[in-house]
Amino acid sequence: MPSRSSGAVRLSEAMDERVIVVDPDIMNGTPCFRGTRVPFKNLIDYLEGGHSLDEFLRQFPTITREMAVQSLEEAKDSPLARIA
Repeated sequence: MPSRSSGAVRLSEAMDERVIVVDPDIMNGTPCFRGTRVPFKNLIDYLEGGHSLDEFLRQFPTITREMAVQSLEEAKDSPLARIA
């Protein structure tokens, strides 16, 4: 029987996994949401265009609210965000 701590470790590891990935075989290396072909830039374009997160999620049902929020956190913490 697995211990409770092993489940907690797996959950923690899953939360640490980045939601935005760059893979040269997917959309020519465009940063996309993990497991999709939806570019992260689409989310930024929606938000900068005055659209709500809910509107983006309706248009891209493969992206969860949690993925969108985590992606924005990742972008905020990226080295490029500190330059701007």
